[in-house]
Amino acid sequence: MDIILVPGLWLDASSWDGVVPALERAGHVTHPLTMPGVGADGEAARGITIDDWVAATVDTIDRVDGPVVLVGHSGGGNVVYGALDARPERVAQVVFLDTFPPGDGQTIWEFPVVDGVIPFPGWDFFEEGEVADLDAATRAAASERTLSVPELVPTSPLRLRDERRRVVPATMITGTVPEAEIRGIIEAAPEWAAELASLADLRIIQLNAPGEPTGHWPQLAKPERVGAAILDALA
Repeated sequence: MDIILVPGLWLDASSWDGVVPALERAGHVTHPLTMPGVGADGEAARGITIDDWVAATVDTIDRVDGPVVLVGHSGGGNVVYGALDARPERVAQVVFLDTFPPGDGQTIWEFPVVDGVIPFPGWDFFEEGEVADLDAATRAAASERTLSVPELVPTSPLRLRDERRRVVPATMITGTVPEAEIRGIIEAAPEWAAELASLADLRIIQLNAPGEPTGHWPQLAKPERVGAAILDALA
């Protein structure tokens, strides 16, 4: 199976380096992506939106023969969901790594803009539960590899048009939100989680054991476990 791996903000294809070996040992072909405008200056990144990131992912789908699996981390979840919406007949499964499926018109988030781009804001910007499993060495190494993203990507709305996306098998691999809490959200079906509640075939895989530190970047903190979880999702 061809597996397309889409990183979240500030990361490039290399952020999947620790995950790829397990997938390829299992016989899959991986396609880790670096999204348009990542690491570019404000002039080069001007005008790039979430649509361009979705289009780059769709282009990858179109270059592959046969069905694909889409994996998106964090804001990359918005990207793969947009690509699924564009090519529902080509996607065997979509996997959300520590992120929720977005609804039509939703955005990623707002972050400080500097000189026309959004630089990595630093680990102190995030809540403790999002970085608790990243030790000092991992944080330092990851910080050196972070790249700016175009300012419009996190704030431009995702547009969804094809309701067939909702019947494609989906898996949430979660580290920061316990499975029981996600199930409660699905049952309550608040407006912001309407898309999540609408999925016809959803599986949830929780990465961390009870009492274990959580984190929003498990592909950096525990890549082997992420690889195993993706394989579990495909089983």
